[in-house]
Amino acid sequence: MEENICVICGRKLGDETTISKHHLIPKSKGGKNTPTILIHNICHQKIHSVFTEKALKDEYNTVEKLITHEEMEKFIKWVSKKDINFYDRNKTMNRKR
Repeated sequence: MEENICVICGRKLGDETTISKHHLIPKSKGGKNTPTILIHNICHQKIHSVFTEKALKDEYNTVEKLITHEEMEKFIKWVSKKDINFYDRNKTMNRKR
């Protein structure tokens, strides 16, 4: 059986308390019934601290686009060295609707 891997940071997914589903198109922007990805909570929180809901809908609605953004690349390099169950709430939230 293949292990579940976070498609954002590439680390193995930990226990169910440290993972969540991310809608590639935000629910608030019509993405309620659209595809989701299973990722670490810290990766999910980082996505929403970097991108607005509008940017996620219009521009960053694929894994490839998310992970190639400069700020996300820096985050991925940093978090890839952490334990799979590591979680530290990001200090800044730039989320806008």
